[in-house]
Amino acid sequence: MNIFRLTGDLSHLAAIIILLLKIWKSRSCAGISGKSQVLFALVFTTRYLDLLTSFISLYNTTMKVIYIGCSYATVYLIYMKLKATYDGNHDTFRVEFLIVPVGGLAFL
Repeated sequence: MNIFRLTGDLSHLAAIIILLLKIWKSRSCAGISGKSQVLFALVFTTRYLDLLTSFISLYNTTMKVIYIGCSYATVYLIYMKLKATYDGNHDTFRVEFLIVPVGGLAFL
């Protein structure tokens, strides 16, 4: 096990858990970009599609499943559970400026 990968994975996981705990304890998702969280969930889902085809290690599989689960839990909290506290007017991230070029590059 590479110590740098372990440190990176655990710090990333800690950041995701802190975000989920902040949302859950405050019962508010104000200040969090829902569009960015949807993009994170999409990235993790597409990046970790190899879960269905190859097994590398239990650690690798577990971390991938946790990342995907936490990403979709964040999206669920923002758009379903706490949608009254989500301020879409301030979420000005222009998703189409990212999706269109990336979608085009995916076909190269």
